[in-house]
Amino acid sequence: MPTSPIPLYTTSGATGGFLIYPYIFNAVGEWIGWATLDKQVYSVFGQYVGWFSQDWRILRRRAEEFDHPQRTPPPAPARFIPPATVPLPPLMAELKYETVDVLDEMPDIMPTLDAFAFSDDEG
Repeated sequence: MPTSPIPLYTTSGATGGFLIYPYIFNAVGEWIGWATLDKQVYSVFGQYVGWFSQDWRILRRRAEEFDHPQRTPPPAPARFIPPATVPLPPLMAELKYETVDVLDEMPDIMPTLDAFAFSDDEG
């Protein structure tokens, strides 16, 4: 796998994140998940998210059956600073109704590690 970041696009054409195998980062460089060699995608907490399409979108079934076991994530990566510019997105294939673009329609299933952290004054 390449060590330079692969831009991950959404169906709407926005840059949704980056892949530096096995790590997946959001558009601002926060770690949000990881991928397996067979292009399966998991959150930083090890929950199954979906798969990579040929055009590097993260997809999942709208009515996902939870038959995927939780996996142990890799160690947290070093800090990632996203590139200032990215190539234009490719033309995206249309999705069937039962398929969802995760970074476009369900980004909340790929939270950062500190998404649920509270400071003392937040109660």
